[in-house]
Amino acid sequence: MTTPRHSFVSTSLGRLHVQRSTGAAGRATSSTGAAGPATSSTGPTAILWHSLFIDSRSWGPLIDALSRYRSVIAIDGPSHGKSEAVGRDFSYAECVTAAGEALDGLGISEPVDWVGNAWGGHVGLQLAAADPHRIRTLTTIGTPVQSLSARERWTMAWPLVQLYRVAGPTGFLTEALSDALMGPEAVAAQPDQAADIIDSFRSADRRAMFHAMRSMMLHRPHLGPLLPRITAPTLMLAARDDAMGWQPSDAQVAVAGMPDVRAGVVAGTGHVSPLLLDADLIEESVIGFWNAIQRA
Repeated sequence: MTTPRHSFVSTSLGRLHVQRSTGAAGRATSSTGAAGPATSSTGPTAILWHSLFIDSRSWGPLIDALSRYRSVIAIDGPSHGKSEAVGRDFSYAECVTAAGEALDGLGISEPVDWVGNAWGGHVGLQLAAADPHRIRTLTTIGTPVQSLSARERWTMAWPLVQLYRVAGPTGFLTEALSDALMGPEAVAAQPDQAADIIDSFRSADRRAMFHAMRSMMLHRPHLGPLLPRITAPTLMLAARDDAMGWQPSDAQVAVAGMPDVRAGVVAGTGHVSPLLLDADLIEESVIGFWNAIQRA
């Protein structure tokens, strides 16, 4: 297990908390038996950005797993985790700008391997389209590229945002969120990690989380027109039984119009559940993807 280093980096959306983990130098062998490239602090950097509502604790053992192959930096998004609270609504474009500012503030000038879960995948896709020189490879996990439909926006997202505004992270709301993001199977499989994930939502600054939820849920853009512009090699992982509207078949449709992309299937019923149910397969898929790109 690596010993992470914690720090903050200033951006236009406040100071973002970052956790840096670097494994031992030299060749490594993953838990799946796949040989990995040499690991050093001067090699490629992997950036991890989590899902909306929660923080970098959601990555669980994947941070240690991936840090055997890369210098891994897990970022807490604006108003999430230990990052500074943003007391206003903000846009996806601002998140993309903040991501670039974070890379600059960390002194990272070379392209990175971006790994995003749900919200983190949205930020990564838009960053790859806007600033292609920043992204070496892009991996998304449980990241739908379509916007919410009008029905989803006004019958699901809006009531959830308003309930949180009025009552905060009540038991009813946190249970509903747990079911949507992870599902009972994932919670039963990894109860400690699931508890950390839900605690990250419960402990968030309430006013800041309200603004983040309202901004990111209600104004999630349709990314279809951006996809053909993304030239970075891309891996899209979709949960096999995702009940939140992003099935593997949807990912296959999305990748059809992209220049250099592949799709994969992982276990789970929500955008976050693969991190609990299929961490080994995610590690194998991501490392295999990185190695294939390195050999190309």
